[in-house]
Amino acid sequence: MYKSLIAFLKYCVLFTGIHSIKTVRQVSVKAGAPVTIPCLYEAKYRNNVKYLCKGYTWASCSYEIKTNTPQNSQKYSISDDKTQTIFTVTIQELADKNTFYWCFVELELGADVGEQFYLSETFYCITKLLTVKLIQEVFLAVPGIAGASVSVPSESRSFCLSMGSNCVTNQSGLIDGTRVTLNTSINNVFSVTLSELRQESSGWYYCVKGDFQMPVHLTVTEKPTGKRLQMLDKMINMNQSQ
Repeated sequence: MYKSLIAFLKYCVLFTGIHSIKTVRQVSVKAGAPVTIPCLYEAKYRNNVKYLCKGYTWASCSYEIKTNTPQNSQKYSISDDKTQTIFTVTIQELADKNTFYWCFVELELGADVGEQFYLSETFYCITKLLTVKLIQEVFLAVPGIAGASVSVPSESRSFCLSMGSNCVTNQSGLIDGTRVTLNTSINNVFSVTLSELRQESSGWYYCVKGDFQMPVHLTVTEKPTGKRLQMLDKMINMNQSQ
């Protein structure tokens, strides 16, 4: 009984600090495909060890990968962007249809702080960069050019800044200065167009449908000039001819 009480108290301590980490709650995945999950943490944890844990509860979950250990796993990888205070975990070849995981920050004193996310094989979404006809999984980086726009077809019903409260649910709106336009004119397709892109527009966003969230990372670069622009045009033409 004593051990049970200690475990219960640690559980309470853990969840008092649960907002120290923010991540998506439920993500729709495709069996056998990779998925990348962003985990946002407070700046005070910038130099702490981060890790991924698999299991329904923190007390029974198993450590899968840490930022301070060699990454020899072929199934899991982890990276920590201390500037953005976001660490990401990638799970390759997801075999289980419905799985619980935890994003954790390791503390020297007290219980580690973490947030749970749930992977479910319910429906699947892809993104497509229409200008180059490049099909990508929704969880991979989507490239954009400053001043241009990028479209993200999905089955979602709102588009949000990752781990933030800024969401667009109507036809048009702004997220931190980036214009977001939603188009539902095509049956079963919900197109999200980001325009007036700036380099500051780079970051994690997510599509929302019901309780499910699909993260997508946008990388915005300056518009290429000269030879770089000619090379980009040639790449686009090659992709369009395929």
